[in-house]
Amino acid sequence: MRGHLKERSPGRWAIILDVRDLPTGKRRRKWHSFAGTKRGAQAECARLIAELKSGAYVEASKETVSAFLDRWLDDVRTRVTPKTHERYAQICRKNVNPLLGTILLAKLKPEQISEAYSTALATGRRDGKGGLSPRTVRQMHAIVKSALAQAVKWEILARNPAALVKGPKVGRAAMQTYDFEQTAELLEAARGQRVFVPAMLAVLCGMRRGEIAALRWRSVDLEAAQISVAQSAEQTNAGVRYKEPKSGRGRTVALSATLVAELKAHRLQQAQEFLRIGKRLSDEDFCCGSV
Repeated sequence: MRGHLKERSPGRWAIILDVRDLPTGKRRRKWHSFAGTKRGAQAECARLIAELKSGAYVEASKETVSAFLDRWLDDVRTRVTPKTHERYAQICRKNVNPLLGTILLAKLKPEQISEAYSTALATGRRDGKGGLSPRTVRQMHAIVKSALAQAVKWEILARNPAALVKGPKVGRAAMQTYDFEQTAELLEAARGQRVFVPAMLAVLCGMRRGEIAALRWRSVDLEAAQISVAQSAEQTNAGVRYKEPKSGRGRTVALSATLVAELKAHRLQQAQEFLRIGKRLSDEDFCCGSV
């Protein structure tokens, strides 16, 4: 295999590779553009020839980063939750595509990715009021890196340019929690309101918001004073979806005597509300639902 250079204009070169098509035995030419010095063009030509000889060479395509991300989002849909997929699509559409979307995928360089992250941190907000948070830009980086890794597996790219770039450092903010007195004050302020029982479940049982929203009476055993946490609710664009808890498996939570009494009173009140509209409360109804 051979290759040579052709200067198109000052600082711009055409790298022309002479290769033999294995099925037909005929000679073909592959053209690559390069911007830089002649020495740099020679080094790039040597690299491409080495890739051809080793079998690592990937044919350049005219697909843009934006078009590839659309294909990648369709492919990854079955491997992540709907909520995660919505987040991926939102970040690609709102944050990645405006900065990298028009670049040809085969021409994407680590430097361009790094510059995109810097721009996002400085002026990435769509409302023009500053930059994106380091956490959001780090999510951008994780998505771009994962998508380009798939491009390598699909043999669209020879290597992943995002693997050579580091996302911004995300600082850990100190967690602030209520003390005993503040928690008691919170519960007392919520008493008599719809949020009271959910607040009790969160404070006394450590249940997450989605777990509380998905809790049905069939999972509450007031005689045994325990709750079976088996599902979590998740709001998506297609509606509410029920899934396994965040831990990936269910768990049983013990109830205090105080919480058992509050849940009994809550169930009685809920049953009376249902009867007003001619419906009987059943174990399939949500604990924190309303008519």
